[in-house]
Amino acid sequence: MDSAHDINRLLGEIKHGNKAAVDQLLPLVYPELHRIAANYFRRERRDHTLQPTALVNEAYLKLVDQRLAGLDDKLQFLGVAAILMRRILIKHARSRQAVKRGSAGQAVPLDDAMLVCEQRADELIAVDDALSKLAEMDPEQARLVELRFFGGLSFEEAAEVLGLSLATVKRRWTSARAWLGKEVNS
Repeated sequence: MDSAHDINRLLGEIKHGNKAAVDQLLPLVYPELHRIAANYFRRERRDHTLQPTALVNEAYLKLVDQRLAGLDDKLQFLGVAAILMRRILIKHARSRQAVKRGSAGQAVPLDDAMLVCEQRADELIAVDDALSKLAEMDPEQARLVELRFFGGLSFEEAAEVLGLSLATVKRRWTSARAWLGKEVNS
């Protein structure tokens, strides 16, 4: 069976109110979601406490609760999942930094498995801040970075999700990487 076809079919069923399709979707998308999560951690130290499985589970629960009904196909689903995973990581990194700096706000208790190691939290926050600035200037380039860098999508997959040509995606990727590198290192 064609996994992409099955995922697209199930997303269509979910869009039309079939709640049972949600349970059928997870086994089909789980390997891809885990690949995206593992891509995030490829840049991390080996002894960090955050686990890809915990990130996948939290992102999937958020997708099921809020966003599945608006998704049309597998690549769109994976793109949204990648963005959600990034936001989850940033939220936890910012919470960790607030606790570390003695924030007056009440700390939200976090599952130990969802803590980003302190050495990488500052770096992750700097990238997120730079990506937010890029999104203000060029939302499509920011989305491309999320899909490629955080989501691990290929140029071809990102081009399909964004509805752009492969050459345009590669050109924008080069530009976005250069801008982000300069912004993060300044």
